[in-house]
Amino acid sequence: MPRLVDVPGYIRFWTASAVSAFGSQVTGLALQILTAVTLSASATQVGLVNAARWAPYLLFGLVAGVLVDRCRRKPMMVAMDLGRAALLGVIPLLYALDRLSIAALCVCVFAFGVLCLFFDAANQSYVPRLLPKELLNAGYARMGQADAVAGSTGPLIAGVLIKFVGAPLAVLVDAVTYLLSGLLLTSVQAHDPVPDRGARRSLGRELREGVAWVYRHRTLSSIALTSHAMLLFNTIVSTVFVVYALRELKIGDFGLGVTYACAGLGAVLGGALSERVSRKLDVGATLIAFRVLAAVGWLPLVLAERGTWALFSVSLAFFLVSLAISIESPVELSYRQSVTPDRLRGRMNATIRSFNWGMVAVGAPVGGLLADQVSYRFALWVGLSGAVIQALVLTVSRTREARAADELEPFAAAQDS
Repeated sequence: MPRLVDVPGYIRFWTASAVSAFGSQVTGLALQILTAVTLSASATQVGLVNAARWAPYLLFGLVAGVLVDRCRRKPMMVAMDLGRAALLGVIPLLYALDRLSIAALCVCVFAFGVLCLFFDAANQSYVPRLLPKELLNAGYARMGQADAVAGSTGPLIAGVLIKFVGAPLAVLVDAVTYLLSGLLLTSVQAHDPVPDRGARRSLGRELREGVAWVYRHRTLSSIALTSHAMLLFNTIVSTVFVVYALRELKIGDFGLGVTYACAGLGAVLGGALSERVSRKLDVGATLIAFRVLAAVGWLPLVLAERGTWALFSVSLAFFLVSLAISIESPVELSYRQSVTPDRLRGRMNATIRSFNWGMVAVGAPVGGLLADQVSYRFALWVGLSGAVIQALVLTVSRTREARAADELEPFAAAQDS
């Protein structure tokens, strides 16, 4: 079997992904503190800012998939990276001019989300052109590990950076990383042909074809629907967590950084284990086992109390959830690419991601409202309970599929029926 390092362009592609992932971790923490502390936002307002980031996936995701399938994917990724770099520079500029408000921040974050939507759809669909099929799981796992390493170090560095220069200026770090990512991607060479214009049909027909592929597929449909639910309820938890940790548990900015660093550590370990797990378990067993772990992993956070063990409890929860997701996600992603023809991959990826991240746009304000109108802990219990239910639904659906086919479809021979 060829090695990833032997694939031309993969190292530069991976490096671009790692650089932007690090910057994103800095901005992720900076925006949370900018919203909750600098702008003194309520839990509902924090939820609205988070929703603005992911709303484009819900609004434009399906159209983005069609457009990505009509274009060369590398030029689109480069353009989106350069656009994101320019857009992030607007936030500290508005702050310096004393014009930064919750509304202005929502607008900037929404526009940033639009660019991320198109980049993500092109990025996931480009990898199968860069790597042979037998290296897809390893390739996605290594990219996941890069994200995880950034997740384990980025928040800590971001915490120090924010302390010395402030949250608005820390956002500039991410702008620079997107610029570097775009420049690196320009040097990656892979088979990226211009799609045949003669094969195009109406936008609506191509959109419906992509949606039908996902939600009528014998196995993709259950995976996609439960992943939507998982993102919805995980978002309720993660949105409430920021305000809950700062105002109720009193773990402070540094505690947030430590928590996110533990999440990154879990993701690093999960990425390292994903390939080994995929060799021993089939797709269905892997998804079920680690979806369940990702759901119950929130329990230490929900049960946390202010005091000595507060930071340990929330850090453990984020470690377990990130570990489980990082083992499961590359397997799921590789499976999706393997059963989908290249001409449909952009639409398939955009369809699933649009509804996945669209659920973030729904879950964020719902979590904020539940926290403000009822209590933080009630909102956390709602998120945990929903996550457990989606894992059980996936278990039942995959068990029925296994009985119908006598065994779950092996990953190595995954083909559409």
